Amino acid sequence: MEILLTWEDPGNQELQKHSSTIPLGIGRELARIPDIYENQSLKKVVLKSREISSFHALIYFVNGQLTIKDISTNGTRVNGNLLHKSSCPLNTGDALQIGPFQISVSLTNEIDGTEILNQPPTILDLETEVTNFSQQAVDESPPSTIAFNLETDQPDPKAEPFKPTYLASFPPREFIASEFVDMQSLYATGEPVQEQEYVALGGGIGSFAWVDHIRIYGVKPDKITVLGLEQKPYGRYQRLCQNSQIPPYERLRSGSDSCPDNLWGWPGYAWREAWQEIFSGEVGSALKRLWQVFSEPLLADTYTPLSGRVFESIDREAERIGWSKMLKYGRIRAIRKTTDGRYAIAYSVPQASERSHGYLVGRYVHIATGYPAIKFLPDLQKYRQDTGDSKSVVNAYEQHEHIYKQLENRGGTVIIRGRGIVSSRIIQTIWEARRKNRQIKVIHVMRTPVKEGYKFGSAQRKVENNWEFQPYNWPKATWGGDMRSMLEAASPAKRYELLKDWGGTTTADRTDWKKIIQEGLDAGWYTIEFGQVEKVERNHEGKPISFIRNQEGLLEVAADFIIDSTGLEAKPENNPLFADLINRYNLSLSPYGGLQAAKDFEMKEMRNMRGRMYVSGVLTLGGPYAAIDTFLGLQYAAQRAADALVAAKAPDIHYLNGLGSLWQWIKWATNQQP
Repeated sequence: MEILLTWEDPGNQELQKHSSTIPLGIGRELARIPDIYENQSLKKVVLKSREISSFHALIYFVNGQLTIKDISTNGTRVNGNLLHKSSCPLNTGDALQIGPFQISVSLTNEIDGTEILNQPPTILDLETEVTNFSQQAVDESPPSTIAFNLETDQPDPKAEPFKPTYLASFPPREFIASEFVDMQSLYATGEPVQEQEYVALGGGIGSFAWVDHIRIYGVKPDKITVLGLEQKPYGRYQRLCQNSQIPPYERLRSGSDSCPDNLWGWPGYAWREAWQEIFSGEVGSALKRLWQVFSEPLLADTYTPLSGRVFESIDREAERIGWSKMLKYGRIRAIRKTTDGRYAIAYSVPQASERSHGYLVGRYVHIATGYPAIKFLPDLQKYRQDTGDSKSVVNAYEQHEHIYKQLENRGGTVIIRGRGIVSSRIIQTIWEARRKNRQIKVIHVMRTPVKEGYKFGSAQRKVENNWEFQPYNWPKATWGGDMRSMLEAASPAKRYELLKDWGGTTTADRTDWKKIIQEGLDAGWYTIEFGQVEKVERNHEGKPISFIRNQEGLLEVAADFIIDSTGLEAKPENNPLFADLINRYNLSLSPYGGLQAAKDFEMKEMRNMRGRMYVSGVLTLGGPYAAIDTFLGLQYAAQRAADALVAAKAPDIHYLNGLGSLWQWIKWATNQQP
């Protein structure tokens, strides 16, 4: 009997497969294991992550049934259900979540239970030994991430990641310990209590899309409160764009029909940009934009809008719908159901002259809090912890302009980790710096070469110079075509498999950028090193040196700077708010690790009599929609939730159809209030 485990490496998104006999141990090191396993010829799978215990889980047989037992500190998820110091059956098609690794399970032949049971030691011995060993596993480390500062919402290496809500002084323990709270107890605290019909939590673009929809569907501003830390709905997104080298004059990775300021999608950004250019006398440039829209991606590069113009358009729509009147500045601390069918949101106001707290109570709640943290490769995080050096080793989403200024002035060598859209933007910025100083080199560390792109059906992505190309994060058919229907109709386990087939690390297929890479390879200032980074240390010159294991041995590569561009953290359990909700209300997770949202993006476990709670954004990854963190994905989720509110007979909200939709579009086009 053999088991096949398949997963995507979270560091570089490359597909990994491991075939093994049983029993099988999974862990971060597996160097220190009980002697009893030696008699069982224990096979091992080593997964490098600080979220994973030294010995995390064991796969073995019980009465002919393949079984997995969690022996870790952080737990193991099987099809979204948490195991902690416990076991459950394992079958073909099951999905495991171990730390940041999402692993699919396949069995390669039938199980002969009788033969297995005759093997020593007994299953009882294995259970006892596993339990005893797990009690000794106390050397676990926190997840390797950079958290957002809870006061400023900025990336902050010193911020405590994922601090549990119950450790704070507010809300009180009585609130945290309750599943339901009554209004009388809230008023009795002496803290301010605001009651509202519609509440948007997060205050980012996801909240903006939902509020924009329900405003256009008929809800007035005085019936809506938005709770968040940003004055602008795109505040955090804009900072992350700027940090990852997408300033206002550069283009986002979003299509011409993805317009968060315009739920009708027409005119899209390409038409609007062309219109502005025509009136500015730039007719040739305007025709180029229209040609891109009509002929992308076969005859022209895919059109994407300038970030600055997107933010300007959101400002216009925010003013039109009265965003600032609905906005309440505050950080969400915890949510509890109320006994009268609503939701109580405990919040605090950061950086106030005197710390202030309060409760916001709503019946129809939408949550879109965005990414909970920034991924940071474990070896780089360890380097920063050991050396205190956060200038030479950075994450692409942190503010790191000092690197490009030093490169322009003095030159130097940069190591890039990761090969998605962010790393391509970093390389382009370095290429621009080389115009001022030719003494700049880039070493791109990749784990393995990419010879061919992902396939699905008859389609296959292009690959060039070990980069895999796709215009957007997901195939465009997931936005509203066949793939969207396929995913929505699939079971959670099947969705997991589909998303694996459609996903992977890609970058935009742009002619100018591909020329940069080819130029760098030909000139020698851009080189690729394949291998696994084992550790990063500081050398005698004070520079970070990477130890890379490749086929020839251990390679030592020194650089002036290392930039980690491997992405953002998407797990809801790493968000203190959702970690608390998951534990309190037993919210189910998808095999992909995201919240198990319904097709209308309601969290069914949070339904409270007439009260409804909806969620959108990256925390629903693995649910009914793939491109959930795109502009169009946020709009799609907002529309489904708004339609669901109409069906639930929520007050003051009506379907947007026919002449009513045309009238609202005219109001949008002429910049009148909904």
